[in-house]
Amino acid sequence: MKNIKILILLALIISSCGDKKTKSFDAVLTSNDLTELKEKRSEIDAEQQKLNDQITLINEKIAKLDTIKRIPLITTFHAKQEVFKHQLEIQGNVTTKSLIVITPEYNGILTHVYVKEGQEVKKGQLLAKIDDGGLSQQLAQMKIQTNLAQTTFERQKRLWDQNIGSEIQYLQAKSAFESQTEAVNQLKQQMAKTNITAPFSGTIDDIITEQGSVVTAGQSQILRIVNLENMYIETEVPEKYISDITIGKHVVVDFPILGKTLETKIRQVGDVINPANRTFKVEVSIPNKDKSIKPNLTARLKINDYTNKNAMLIPLSIISENAQGEQYIYIITNKNSQDEGEVKRIIIKTGKTQGDVIEVLEGIEDGAEIVQEGARSVKDGQTVKVIELPKEDQTTQNSND
Repeated sequence: MKNIKILILLALIISSCGDKKTKSFDAVLTSNDLTELKEKRSEIDAEQQKLNDQITLINEKIAKLDTIKRIPLITTFHAKQEVFKHQLEIQGNVTTKSLIVITPEYNGILTHVYVKEGQEVKKGQLLAKIDDGGLSQQLAQMKIQTNLAQTTFERQKRLWDQNIGSEIQYLQAKSAFESQTEAVNQLKQQMAKTNITAPFSGTIDDIITEQGSVVTAGQSQILRIVNLENMYIETEVPEKYISDITIGKHVVVDFPILGKTLETKIRQVGDVINPANRTFKVEVSIPNKDKSIKPNLTARLKINDYTNKNAMLIPLSIISENAQGEQYIYIITNKNSQDEGEVKRIIIKTGKTQGDVIEVLEGIEDGAEIVQEGARSVKDGQTVKVIELPKEDQTTQNSND
């Protein structure tokens, strides 16, 4: 009888526990019983962990039994040291110090223009003439007076040397001659201003004022002369390059309109920073033997501001960045004879960029096999198969590198 009571009690306990375990999710959710909700959550967590463990065991078993492996296909390239020449690309304008518009130094009528547009002239050559307004007649009269003063002085000097006559007469004759000579020289200088001469050898680019016109000193533009041999490009460079851009740096100059490219060097670097735009001036000499390059022509400059003889270069497209702002790439390790290997993520430190490649300062070693095609889809620790690019694609890739 006692045993029967115990069995009945156990049955009731088991029945009550079974009801609690089988209580539906909806019933627990609507019960608003905190204890039941927590117990149900623990029950579901345990079931979820059990399912995850089972899935892991099944995946491991499938991996052992499945003879057809689905491994991602990627391409790679080997890192190698090479010379990296970074170029600052900037725009500039052609100019020359031998380009001026000549203005007169004398007021009057432009009586003669002795040159034509396009004519080659030499330094000091007479280009045009302004009417002297009677200065030539004055000069002729003053020369006669000067000759008389000279004769008087010479006679008085001979007498004075012989101790004949007074000293005052000698000094007066000397003073008169010197004054007259100085007056003649001043008048000659004044007349010289009526002659317009070439300040340097070059070409007459434009005749602005025709002969017969009245011109004003320092205002009227007579003609423009240019020398196309001493040409240079002037450009403004941001101040952050002040320590990299120096005299003698190599420069590649491209003239898009002319379809012409040439190599030259920096000839002058400014010492003053423009406070308005934080730049400094740079002059690049331009050889122009065929005179095809004209003033104010636009040019594109590529200035070699940095060189690394042992640089590691990789494509920009394969670099990713994590949440901490660190850059990383993937390399291949443990590669077998079937060209299957394991992907490993490595953090890198980069330097300067040129086109579609970037310099790697830290993180990779010479000869490292780096993931290229597929770099955005692989994961750290993943097994992949390395395939070779077709020859055409390899050629394209090598040209890009």
